[in-house]
Amino acid sequence: MAILLIRHGETPGNRDRIIQFPDTPLSDRGLAQAERLGRRLASERIAEIWVSDHARAHMTAEAVGRTTGAPLRVDAELAERNLGALRGRRYADLDFDPFAPDYAPPEGESWSTFHARVDRVWERIERHWLERFAAVGDERHLAVVTHGLVLRSLFERVLLSPTDLGRIANADGQVAIANTALSILEPRPLEGDRLAHRIALLACIEHLDDETAPRVNPNVGM
Repeated sequence: MAILLIRHGETPGNRDRIIQFPDTPLSDRGLAQAERLGRRLASERIAEIWVSDHARAHMTAEAVGRTTGAPLRVDAELAERNLGALRGRRYADLDFDPFAPDYAPPEGESWSTFHARVDRVWERIERHWLERFAAVGDERHLAVVTHGLVLRSLFERVLLSPTDLGRIANADGQVAIANTALSILEPRPLEGDRLAHRIALLACIEHLDDETAPRVNPNVGM
């Protein structure tokens, strides 16, 4: 009875380092990654899959749904951070860091707005897990297919202790999450609607081979 957190497969935007639109699909490599992820999870008892409304996440979730038979539930608040007017631009063409802590993209989300959205959807996921799985003793799993910045927001702010984050993160304090990386949380009810989470697996890509392994920095081109 776990929560599986999954990043979508590679897209042309990831490959070419372009800030993406919501309708950006998976690349051929991303489709192969998603198929390998689906095969890895085929024997897991996944009851349902929550997924972002972005095409790249939905295509990844469909690959998992095909092998597990689990239905998809779309939640728009699992979407990647909205970088607004920067969408479609190459990272190399920018003379500033679009992920700087104090930068808010035109027509997009500030970090505070984005983190608040992530907190809202995570609260819904935890509440759903308590009511749908824990309360009735359902031993199956809940899968969540989303995006790199969403997962980093959760791990870096919510799920990892400062000590663990310091041990796992890179020099910039970031947790690297590659395309189709799989993380497994083992929730434990505390009191009321509060949960503790044991991270049984973090950002694992052992289902990928040399042909499908990430080709770029895992945290570039979300």
